[in-house]
Amino acid sequence: MSYMDEYRFWLEDDYFDADTKAELKALEGNDKEIEDRFYKELEFGTGGLRGVIGAGTNRMNVYTVRKATQGLANYIIKMGGADKGVAIAYDSRFMSPEFADVAALCLAANGIKAYVFDELRPTPELSFALRTLGCISGIVVTASHNPPEYNGYKVYWEDGAQVTAPKDKEIITEVKNVTDYHTVKTMDKDEAVAKGLYNVIGSEIDDKYMVELKKQIIHPEIITRMAEDIRIVYTPFNGTGNKPVRRILKELGFKNVYVVPEQENPDPKFTTLEYPNPEDPKAFELALKLAREVNADIVLATDPDADRLGIYALDTKTNEYVPFTGNMSGMLIADYILRERTATGTMPENPALVKTIVTTNMADRIVEKYNVKLIEVLTGFKFIGEQIKLFEQTGSNNYVFGLEESYGCLAGTHARDKDAVVAVMCLCEVAAWCKANGKTVWDRMLEMYEEYGYYLETQYAVTLKGIDGSRQIQAIMDKLRANPPKEFGSFKVTKVRDYDKDVVTDMATGETSSTGLPKSNVLYFDLTEDSWCCARPSGTEPKIKFYMGVKGTSIEDAKAKNAALTEALKAQL
Repeated sequence: MSYMDEYRFWLEDDYFDADTKAELKALEGNDKEIEDRFYKELEFGTGGLRGVIGAGTNRMNVYTVRKATQGLANYIIKMGGADKGVAIAYDSRFMSPEFADVAALCLAANGIKAYVFDELRPTPELSFALRTLGCISGIVVTASHNPPEYNGYKVYWEDGAQVTAPKDKEIITEVKNVTDYHTVKTMDKDEAVAKGLYNVIGSEIDDKYMVELKKQIIHPEIITRMAEDIRIVYTPFNGTGNKPVRRILKELGFKNVYVVPEQENPDPKFTTLEYPNPEDPKAFELALKLAREVNADIVLATDPDADRLGIYALDTKTNEYVPFTGNMSGMLIADYILRERTATGTMPENPALVKTIVTTNMADRIVEKYNVKLIEVLTGFKFIGEQIKLFEQTGSNNYVFGLEESYGCLAGTHARDKDAVVAVMCLCEVAAWCKANGKTVWDRMLEMYEEYGYYLETQYAVTLKGIDGSRQIQAIMDKLRANPPKEFGSFKVTKVRDYDKDVVTDMATGETSSTGLPKSNVLYFDLTEDSWCCARPSGTEPKIKFYMGVKGTSIEDAKAKNAALTEALKAQL
């Protein structure tokens, strides 16, 4: 069908409710908007669904969510996992509880038990819950840090990680095979409850989750000693982190935790936030205001589904709060864990740290110092979760930490996704250790720069929306792939890693080798001076992203090199 035929089908068929039809009726005459809503199905990608809320095939609504869930249900039944059930969590966004119920009742109608949290919960707790309950799969209804008009739907498998190959493609195939909305199943909620197919979960999972988090504490005695002295400002960005973060810090003994009142409770409009993203400095405005009022040591923010952590730390020399990138905070925690586990004799045998290919090269230096194996994976925390599963299956290594540059990390194996709740806990322990040793978190970061090198990373993104956007993005990748740059300004290209072709090419010798990683539309350029640049189309947004990293002799030198590399990249485009 053409987009207009699809539009008329939604307008006229009895399957769709009156509110949906009224919303679509109001679009008559607006062909551009109708085309955008119906020119394609909202893509069910390897991470699930994500899109603007509204009526239409290219929008997040009860029909597209139910249809995707039918495909997932068909796959679960094929895999013989119907008896294990599916855990479902949701965040504070518009329609999140409704989408969670739509998914649960579709599963129930297919004879698959659904375990639905009684209220909003963090994404990492869903990962923990499905493993605790022995589920075959899990669903999180969230659009993470996207603007208020978005929502999303992420699928997890029984190991607790987001689905990876080959299951991701197999599930996508099942979802695409559901072409007739009339074949999508659902049932009455009361009936589902009566039949034991809709189950509510809550505090019993929370309690077990807290127990697992606390196992990652290395020096409880330092926290106890410094708990009165550390002053922490925290904002959950009106999302899921509020209760679990405050609970874990209270139970560990931290006395002075100040929560930004305007961003404490759920607010799907994110009224005080232009963009609920811990990577955005503007999102910290209210938190920094409170920090100055209470003279906080650290300022912490979790994104709406509480899988990513952003921080600022006080520089006592300037009395200003310094922002940390995800690489910086991740390295701060990683260095602390490796150092203190080595010092206390609690480092497991064959330890491994896992990072994504676009994460800082400082990690390489830290693992060398502590004789920890470094494993690189493709971008996406699901690949870190996959490594944890492989370690358990093979016994080859023991996971000690994992991180990605986009403000996500995981200490422990209780979850198989990035966990901002455990990251907050670890960061606060680091702050307590620093204070006990007469320094600030920023002082410790400067010490690490001096020891390992002034590593600094940045991103440059090109947004190309609409029907032609994906074609333009692919054209950029094709150009870079066909004629790889030999240099980016003063930085010479030493190797080109083409993850789509599984080829690493040495630019000096022409020799080739395998990337050793799964096929992915990613190009990575190793550069001189321990620098690099990576091109990757976004999996969730209409963007092509360029990740870059440099090593400087000082903060100023690193910033200058980063700026020069960014300008050189723009010139190549």
